[in-house]
Amino acid sequence: MAYRHTIAATTYVFESLRDLLAKATPPRSGDRLAGIAAESSEQMIAARMVLADIPLKQFLNEAVIPYEDDEVTRLIVDAHDKPAFAPVAAMTVGEFRDYLLSDAATTEGLKRLSRGITPEMAAAVSKLMRNQDLILAAKKCRSITAFRDTIGLAGRMSVRLQPNHPFDDAKGITASILDGLLLGSGDACIGINPASDDPAMIGTLLRLLDELIARLEIPTQGCVLTHVSTTLDLINQGFPVDLVFQSIAGTEKANRAFGIDLKLLKEAHEAGRTLRRGIVGENLMYFETGQGSALSADAHHGVDQQTCEARAYAVARAFDPLLVNSVVGFTGPEYLYDGKEIIRAGLEDHFCGKLLGLPLGVDVCYTNHAEADQDDMDNLLTLLAAAGVNFIMGVPGADDVMLNYQSTSFHDALYIRDLFHLKRAPEFDDWLVRNGLADSTFRLSCDAARLPDFASRLIAQESAAI
Repeated sequence: MAYRHTIAATTYVFESLRDLLAKATPPRSGDRLAGIAAESSEQMIAARMVLADIPLKQFLNEAVIPYEDDEVTRLIVDAHDKPAFAPVAAMTVGEFRDYLLSDAATTEGLKRLSRGITPEMAAAVSKLMRNQDLILAAKKCRSITAFRDTIGLAGRMSVRLQPNHPFDDAKGITASILDGLLLGSGDACIGINPASDDPAMIGTLLRLLDELIARLEIPTQGCVLTHVSTTLDLINQGFPVDLVFQSIAGTEKANRAFGIDLKLLKEAHEAGRTLRRGIVGENLMYFETGQGSALSADAHHGVDQQTCEARAYAVARAFDPLLVNSVVGFTGPEYLYDGKEIIRAGLEDHFCGKLLGLPLGVDVCYTNHAEADQDDMDNLLTLLAAAGVNFIMGVPGADDVMLNYQSTSFHDALYIRDLFHLKRAPEFDDWLVRNGLADSTFRLSCDAARLPDFASRLIAQESAAI
């Protein structure tokens, strides 16, 4: 179906809903690389004016990727909750934006609505929003998940402690974990990106995390971010797996490039649940996403990268994850050229994920060849905290020496928690107090008398771990 709009005697024609969404997207290098971006600011505004008048129901009638060609489309259509959609079913995209920004859209109402919103609807309304709109609407959305602690409660923000090491060295990893714990990070999870894909090494790292968490009785969860098939094999061998990780994308073809499909994710999810390692909840999947993944795999089907990203959230939503992380600037300047594009994408991802009911965190990051710097990341971090982000990354010095990119540090988390008066997960805060790492008001205040004992317990067995 073609869509048209005339501005100053110039008629702009958009050949499909897919084309309309692409042309309405704020400028970014990935869509320019794909040849689907608006050719001018005027064309982009024309697309947005048309998009504002599109009924939300149209997204149920016109798929951006055909139903018969893509299992993610089939998941979106088949899982759509019509009763949940009913309150907004008569709205256009523009009216939906107005509703989200009104007092009528409450946290409780948006929670009930989330399963009735498709990723394409979320992406569409985000394209009509300024940054402040994305922040305000996302702030109303809350997704609470739990495994050994509770993540996403109001007034709290969690941190994934990311102790990566270029050689998977136990002492280096343990030192980074100690650094993070002393600075109040790790309540989202302690998650290692392994340098090796050797299952034996992955298993060793799993045992390292399991022994450390058990020895110190930390109310958090460990994760080694390896391919889901490797994790599944290790579960079947009896290794101690807390969280099942996988990178995902918004099209079937892109997921195949990752070596996965929905059937494999379901098998891994079910295997993880049989272990029953959660204490306060059973959310155990950890997904990572990022704009540009479908384009980099030549699997975008002409769909703009932000809409593809929102479709990845439909995949995540099917498995009730503990954590979903948009690694927003990791794909590089070919997809998000500079700080402005990264900031916009981070706010879009967070809004769309939260609107769809997901526990969205953001890796506030960039690669060293992007036109961005740490000041840009400070800006995005602050905006996301204002928007109620569930979690961020905690990387020693904000410089990941294994993945070779720039992220946020343990000290960045201290800054943002202090600025917005944010606490950690309640179980984790209580643990910090019990171990003398925080005072009775939950402010970090290491007890000098107890710290040596804590540190010695942490490093007691790391030398023999690998």
